[in-house]
Amino acid sequence: MIEIINVARVLREALATPYRIMVTRATGALVRDRIELKLQVSACQAAVLDFREVELLDLSCADEVVAKLLRGGQAKFVAIAGLHEELREQVHEVLEPQRLAVTVVHDEGGPELLGSVSEDARLAFRELCEAGGTSDELARRLDWPAARARAAMEALESLRLAQHDDDGHTLIPFA
Repeated sequence: MIEIINVARVLREALATPYRIMVTRATGALVRDRIELKLQVSACQAAVLDFREVELLDLSCADEVVAKLLRGGQAKFVAIAGLHEELREQVHEVLEPQRLAVTVVHDEGGPELLGSVSEDARLAFRELCEAGGTSDELARRLDWPAARARAAMEALESLRLAQHDDDGHTLIPFA
């Protein structure tokens, strides 16, 4: 099950105000605490944080909400949606130095990665979006040695961007 969380709604509930701007570390911590509670109650394995109604997000809130959830929140897999360009820049700026990455889900088109990911992991992610498969199949399609494909897949798994199951490596179906 995938939990869709409207971040602006959580912000309004946390602060009891109509604002759609997320600034200060304290605000981010309040929002993250409420998101973690929602995830704990739902017992879901994946969550999409929907930022469509958020107008402004500063670095401290991006760190509190996105980066800290990625580092160890209640959901095993986290994606984000609804990022306009300014929010996207803030999230990327927080994730990059912490060597974190997140799947960005778009209304149209496939998912993409945001944050710190090696070029091999990025290529493997794109290939998984297209066809899924095992690391051996990935190596064949990309004309890579098997060890290179395995390393790229392990990198995606360690960042909780993909999972391994009986059918090979797959992305979480957030869309």
